[in-house]
Amino acid sequence: MQDYIPYTIMHNGKIIDLSRPQVMGILNVTPDSFFDGSRKQTEKEIAQRIEQICQEGASIIDIGAYSSRPNADVVSTKEEMARLQRGLKLLKDSTKNILLSVDTFRADVAKMCVEEYGVDIINDISGGTLDKEMFSTVARLKVPYILMHMKGDPQTMQLSPFYHNIVSEVCDYFEEKILLLNELGVQDIILDPGFGFAKTLEHNYQLLHHLEELHRFHLPILVGISRKSMIYNLLGITPAEALNGTSVLNTISLMKGAHILRVHDVKECIETIQITQALINNHV
Repeated sequence: MQDYIPYTIMHNGKIIDLSRPQVMGILNVTPDSFFDGSRKQTEKEIAQRIEQICQEGASIIDIGAYSSRPNADVVSTKEEMARLQRGLKLLKDSTKNILLSVDTFRADVAKMCVEEYGVDIINDISGGTLDKEMFSTVARLKVPYILMHMKGDPQTMQLSPFYHNIVSEVCDYFEEKILLLNELGVQDIILDPGFGFAKTLEHNYQLLHHLEELHRFHLPILVGISRKSMIYNLLGITPAEALNGTSVLNTISLMKGAHILRVHDVKECIETIQITQALINNHV
């Protein structure tokens, strides 16, 4: 069992405490996300999803308007912004004590979301590789940044992913990117190993098995494995049937010291954390 390592991040002069693992609820304002149960497009659907995430106890909502599933359609910047604006207007009106994260790899989109809607966190699947302005933009915006590992882009990442040693290569990637961010003055960085992004089934499980290796960076770790192919392809099921597998992998992630779990199913994740924390802390 990995001892849980407490971390904090700073935002707007406030300390965000990660001494207890946090749940990030997924809000997809897209027509084509891989799990059809997460697709919300009308104002009514979006509002209902926001209410559900809040009532079930998430502390972060991650809104995305560009599906990052393999072979996803390309979405223009204009369309991505329009989709996000629809959701962010509702989020701004209905969420007070919850952090807002935007899932985007575009610097202009990140800038709009922070400056116009007060988004708290930038969640970039590309680690700054798909928009060379992202790192400098995050530095200017002074918000926490989720740095994810990925090779290629959503259209190419699963064509033939190859690693000599995935764990060491992911660590090398983070070391390089963290240095670049630190040089720009960005200190509040959250690491996401990018399960399902440019990785085979075997790569994903090798990386999860060695997840504790990422503690060498002394930064918070986010795990996003909710209903992903590493579950449903292994078990021969569909994303809709992958909740149980998600809870199993989230439990393993927590035992290895994950700080944030990004999920579709908030209630079940909260319960997973409660049980795992009772075990880690040796009391009920």
